[in-house]
Amino acid sequence: MLVSADYSQFELRLAAILSDDIDLIRDFNNGVDIHTKTASEAFGVPIDKVTKSQRRAAKVINFGVLYGMSVKGLAEAADMPITEAKQFIDNYFELRAPIKRKLEAILKQAKEEGYVETYYGRRRPTPDVKSTNFLIRQAAERAAQNMPIQGTEADLMKRAMIRVDKALPSGAELVMQVHDSLIVECDRDKVDEVKKVLKQEMETVAPELKVRLAVDVTTGQNWGCL
Repeated sequence: MLVSADYSQFELRLAAILSDDIDLIRDFNNGVDIHTKTASEAFGVPIDKVTKSQRRAAKVINFGVLYGMSVKGLAEAADMPITEAKQFIDNYFELRAPIKRKLEAILKQAKEEGYVETYYGRRRPTPDVKSTNFLIRQAAERAAQNMPIQGTEADLMKRAMIRVDKALPSGAELVMQVHDSLIVECDRDKVDEVKKVLKQEMETVAPELKVRLAVDVTTGQNWGCL
């Protein structure tokens, strides 16, 4: 059997930590549905009145904003008018002001110091943020702003892989890592034990972080079932 463990909303949790967004950290630690709450606040409707389309728009921007999503990009991805998408993004950055400030600070560091870094200090040079070619410069700016988040995710995934590999029982083997998920192949009678190992090791991989990490575990006989 294959057992897959995926970090839930990994990048957004790390963005909350890196930006010290106290409200977002508290919501994550209290098990709040972040996308629904974001939609409620951004659209100005009660949380129990949020529609599926509004939650979808919130989900798109919650992740898209970390990649520099534009108004046009949100409008197309969430199937909403340009004017509504612009208002949504404006409202979003008022709600998530710490994240906006952090993204701006990261870009400033990239331009002034020539590098950006993960939560743990691993650096990436950013020479192209000063390119005279607009397209190259724009792509470099997006990459620079996202690197501390995705890079921290990569740091933690490697730590999780080491821990899981050491903790797995005989008859189970870590066979693949895909973005924010680990996949283990194991004997059928080891599935429950493997699920516990994955959840325990991955969720406690970084006790120094103020945000609680969460892992969703699924099983199947092939990758398509996961």
